[in-house]
Amino acid sequence: MPKSNASPDSASEQRRLQMADIARLAGVSVSTVSRALNGSELVNAETRQRVAELARSLNYSINLGARNLRRQENKTVAVVVPYDAKSRQHISDPFFLSIVGSIADALTDRGYDMLLSRVDAERLDLASQWFDSGKALGVILIGQWRHHDQLNEMTLRKLPLVVWGGEMPQQLYCSVGGDNVLGGALATRHLLALGRRRIAFVGDAQLPEVWLRRQGYAQALAEAGLAPDPALELAAPFEPGVATAIVQDFCATRRDFDAVVCCSDVLALLTIQALRASGRSVPHDVAIVGYDDMPLAAYCDPPLSTVHQPVAEAGAELVEALLGQLRGERVGSRTMPVYLKLRQSAPAPAS
Repeated sequence: MPKSNASPDSASEQRRLQMADIARLAGVSVSTVSRALNGSELVNAETRQRVAELARSLNYSINLGARNLRRQENKTVAVVVPYDAKSRQHISDPFFLSIVGSIADALTDRGYDMLLSRVDAERLDLASQWFDSGKALGVILIGQWRHHDQLNEMTLRKLPLVVWGGEMPQQLYCSVGGDNVLGGALATRHLLALGRRRIAFVGDAQLPEVWLRRQGYAQALAEAGLAPDPALELAAPFEPGVATAIVQDFCATRRDFDAVVCCSDVLALLTIQALRASGRSVPHDVAIVGYDDMPLAAYCDPPLSTVHQPVAEAGAELVEALLGQLRGERVGSRTMPVYLKLRQSAPAPAS
């Protein structure tokens, strides 16, 4: 008989048998499985993770009580900010603070609460625990990181999920993000218009958004009859504590570039500092364009030209996309417009 037509008693029995299977495979009691799936701190973290993985592998169905709680009483959305275990990018990063604040405002305006959490970027699928336990209606994830496949798998599990990021090939999940290809192209075209021809690219292209920005960078170079030089591409992470030494070494050892496209404003500021330490000035020797247009961009020295991302509007878009899913709507991904904000690090060409 299809599960949707099962009586409450048969559904309860099916759930009990599933829990018994998980308990047997995990080598724990059924009561421990129940506590683990509900996120109880009485169960150690290693056991909770093992139980969650087994539940996912068995397509374990969420209990009816938790599902009803989500639908009728729960007004909480989990906002998850992954971290790279190596670079450990802090949540105090200006971009994270801005977008989390934008989401919080949008949720408050609609009468919802926010549960802020972090997961290892290698295990994005752990973001589902808040939904699986009934503690949240759905999940907004900040960034795609390197595990596009895990995001697709969560969507196949019918997890209400919206991701801040760029739309990628073979993507099943809903994403909201700025036009990264256009942003990379705008930054590069502007530097070309300033007469710069040796344009470096700073950012880790293994990350989907950076990969898309690099596509725009390469397109703009091709328009000018130039090819990207792999020697001028620096795979620096977003975390300043790790990126600083990488950028400093690059600027100290290479003096054959006259402009830089940086994939965040923080990376742009690190590059300006490193160039000064190596005896070069911005923008006279090297013109710099950042990315994001965080408030700090207008107040650094020199003020930073940068690609403006629609962070203030992003919160409402992310929340509305998630609520649309909860209403049963088919919600598509959205790419939001970006534009170039010119300041003194790469000023407008002289007329």
